[in-house]
Amino acid sequence: MTEAQITEKVIALVTPYVKNRAALANVTRDTTFLADLGINSARLVDIVLAFEDEFGIEVSDDAADSIATVGDAVDLIGKLVP
Repeated sequence: MTEAQITEKVIALVTPYVKNRAALANVTRDTTFLADLGINSARLVDIVLAFEDEFGIEVSDDAADSIATVGDAVDLIGKLVP
């Protein structure tokens, strides 16, 4: 799976939780889930669970805590996808 494919799926999975729709239209690797997209930290847990289901991976608590930006999520998923 390419980085672009992972990025596309990550954006699709987080879209229902995004409060700042304008930021969603201009997502980059540096876009933060909390500050830029307005996703609250409790919803971030739901998003990590969605990543696990969608990509067939298991994200450790430490790894989940390291996900702050779209790029962080894409990089982590890229390492974990079989």
